[in-house]
Amino acid sequence: MRVSLFVTCLVDQLWPTIGSATVEVLRRAGCEVVFDERQTCCGQPAFNTGYRSEARSLARRFIEIFEDADAVVSPSGSCTAMVHHFRDLFADDDQWRTRAQALASRTHELGSFLVNVLGVDDVGASFGGRVGWHDACHGLRDLNVHREPRRLIQKVRGVEFVELANADACCGFGGTFSVKYPEISVAILDNKIDAIEKAGVRAIVSSDASCLMQIGGRLSRNGSAVKPMHLAELLAAREDVPQTMT
Repeated sequence: MRVSLFVTCLVDQLWPTIGSATVEVLRRAGCEVVFDERQTCCGQPAFNTGYRSEARSLARRFIEIFEDADAVVSPSGSCTAMVHHFRDLFADDDQWRTRAQALASRTHELGSFLVNVLGVDDVGASFGGRVGWHDACHGLRDLNVHREPRRLIQKVRGVEFVELANADACCGFGGTFSVKYPEISVAILDNKIDAIEKAGVRAIVSSDASCLMQIGGRLSRNGSAVKPMHLAELLAAREDVPQTMT
């Protein structure tokens, strides 16, 4: 399948290894990956803070750039969910709403695309140690992505998967929420951090760079050795692990 990569703003500007890992994983799964350098923000920050006109302009641009793609894949549940919300921006415009809905049907979060579209759950990854998973809110609640990342992680050679006590609880980021309400954000985050530390994991994995930046920042400030890791980075990993490990 020919796949168009939607890399997202945070990955492009702050965590580019997620983007390169996504390309590696998709190629291992047999995809031809193309990248349109015209792509910009999907409009989620504007949408979430009430700037609907600005979000609509970005949505139109996104649709124009990607609507001819066979499939659009993104290493972000939240940005993928935004594309699925484009139709809400065009409630009074039948033409654009139809174009938005058509594109949304071909736009997928990475883990969901691998498992549900390609039928792939093993991409030859290997990583030694205990690993926990954080369910990012948009991926879980907007896209219903839950079993897919767990299935992929459990196929990674050398990994011992640990289900966190509060895996599906918010990390407290919430985009501008963490800026407007930092005390509440940190209080929510610390519940997540406690569960991660108690699990004794080597890495905490998720599907959104924003959540991982929030969690990783707190872990770093606490002097923790736990590594924040995107699902794409884990699936691209090829560490030497003992043959007895599964």
